[in-house]
Amino acid sequence: EEQAHIMLRKTAHQIEGHAEFRAGLERHGELSRTQAERLKACLERLGESTSTIKTAAGQFMAFAQTMSGYVVGDEPVKAILAVSSFAQMEISSYRILTAAASVAGMEDVTSVCRTMLTEELDFSAWLNQQIEPVTRTFLTAQRAHA
Repeated sequence: EEQAHIMLRKTAHQIEGHAEFRAGLERHGELSRTQAERLKACLERLGESTSTIKTAAGQFMAFAQTMSGYVVGDEPVKAILAVSSFAQMEISSYRILTAAASVAGMEDVTSVCRTMLTEELDFSAWLNQQIEPVTRTFLTAQRAHA
């Protein structure tokens, strides 16, 4: 979630001419920071810490997705693709964590994971609604510059 916050914040700053999309990325970036705090609290209650390998992999993934927007001029369209992919990874992760916590009988952790799963599903649905308008706006602007 910390990497999601970084990736969403950086991606939002790259987006121009798509105010609603940018604002949504910024809102979810802040939510990701809160989610990271909730996860850290769960881990601390269990006497665990975040995995160094998972943290490094997440940081690399966030960096790579942010950098991909610098390579090509279609930042808004690439941003939707990258953020949607990242959101699907988070959804799957929360489904796994929810199941694992439930099997372990950790109802408090299960509840936290279910809440964050719902938040990610909501964000994914919002992203899906953004695909067409962001793509149309981008292509219309490209056509006007041609």
